[in-house]
Amino acid sequence: MQQIMMMRIETEDYSVWYSLEDNTLYFRGSLRLNGIQEYVPVIQLLNQVVEQGKTAIIINLCQLEFLNSSGISVLSKFVIRVRQKNNMQMVVQGSKAIPWQGKSLKNLQKLMPRLQLEWEAN
Repeated sequence: MQQIMMMRIETEDYSVWYSLEDNTLYFRGSLRLNGIQEYVPVIQLLNQVVEQGKTAIIINLCQLEFLNSSGISVLSKFVIRVRQKNNMQMVVQGSKAIPWQGKSLKNLQKLMPRLQLEWEAN
């Protein structure tokens, strides 16, 4: 089992980090990167989390105000990767107060039917 080398990505606009304590990936701020190439550090962090070999993973998006189409693509590909690991469960936590999340997060369930969506009480 690998150890996660980079556990936090932080910029002025957004931060993404993985908490070993609660096995949760946290996204905060506004992810408006230009194309998949700029998402490479985020993709690497997501891949490192999957390689930990846990049986479940939580993604907390409750404080992610905006995610552009490239970011949605990255998140979708990550869900597909987790789906391929038949022994891994995924919970995605979102906020109905953030407009993009309602439709986009439901689409993730279409990619991985066993994905569990949890909505933050607003």
